[in-house]
Amino acid sequence: MKLRFNYRLVFLLVILAVLAIREVALELRPAFLRPGLHLFAYVGNTGDGTVSVIDLIKLSPVGTIVVGPGPSGLRAHPKRPEIWGLSSAGGYAWVLDVQANQVVARIPVGAEPYALDFSPDGRRAYVAASGSNTVVAIDTTTRQIVARGRAGRQAWIARVTSDGKIIVVSNRDDATVSLLDAETLALVATIATAPGPEQIAILPDNSKAFITSGTSNQVSVVDLRRKVLLANLALGGTADDLDLKPDGGELYITSSSAHGLLIVNTDTNEVADFLLLGMSPTSAVFATTTSTLYVSDSAAGHVVPVAVETRQVGRPIQAGQAPVTCALTPGGDILLVVDTASNDVAAIRTRTLPAGQPGLTPPRPPTALIAVGSHPRDLAIKVF
Repeated sequence: MKLRFNYRLVFLLVILAVLAIREVALELRPAFLRPGLHLFAYVGNTGDGTVSVIDLIKLSPVGTIVVGPGPSGLRAHPKRPEIWGLSSAGGYAWVLDVQANQVVARIPVGAEPYALDFSPDGRRAYVAASGSNTVVAIDTTTRQIVARGRAGRQAWIARVTSDGKIIVVSNRDDATVSLLDAETLALVATIATAPGPEQIAILPDNSKAFITSGTSNQVSVVDLRRKVLLANLALGGTADDLDLKPDGGELYITSSSAHGLLIVNTDTNEVADFLLLGMSPTSAVFATTTSTLYVSDSAAGHVVPVAVETRQVGRPIQAGQAPVTCALTPGGDILLVVDTASNDVAAIRTRTLPAGQPGLTPPRPPTALIAVGSHPRDLAIKVF
């Protein structure tokens, strides 16, 4: 008996397959991304001196670029198709052209730099070099150093105010912060803080800066207008990460030693709330669209979503062995979590979680576990 080939059935199956592929692609493609735009993540690997490049549409690695020993401080330039970072061991800033996928400049900045910041207009990059107690300003167009300034001993991090006028520098060995003029890098003021100042968060109106202590359970509050210390707040645990609510009304401090999240009222300079989260909450990122704070727990191997308006802690989302750095794509569609132990990045679809009520239903597993280089740490995301 001769079998007849059913062309109609084959055609129908092909149409269904195409529709299924399209549906998956639309689900994975961030809502904000127009056709023709690219969305990539850049992961600094401290173990091998490279940056892993990840296509966040295909959720797959597309390249590995050698940048130099101890890559740190990765930042996407706000105006140019570039990723900037530092070689903490090499003492230079490097510039990665995202269209060519190659390093196009290396700029000596001084010994042991760890973080950089851009001016609001993107025309300058500021770097503190802890090994030389200096701060440099780099013209991002010419890639030349245009100003140098002295800070305190072991200048750790330099952050620029949103009006682009003042640079705030934490000096670990001096227990001070230096305020520098952003144009000339001349010293404006030196203000005492709690011991071992490290990370800095500046309110959107530039009225105050909050500075963590690496050696005590305190955070210092500095009045940037009067240039005085307002308070050293007792936290009950060492601060690991600082995240400001976009309106500046609350400061979220993750503390692995306190096993939770401390919430500071930035108007009253008081710890207003504490949420117990888990074993070792380390890093966090704030999703503006849902008012959700995603907190990585490096000891428990998951991310905890927190609805900050209701103070509700959601169901943990598995994210590897030792997740640390968290970042969200623009629009908050994909949460990226760097895992230093397993050398990969977890990409998690946040749209599968109920808006404003994270974790009330079991979230899907990570969209992908993407292999990167050795001991990844810092992360930057770029749309171009």
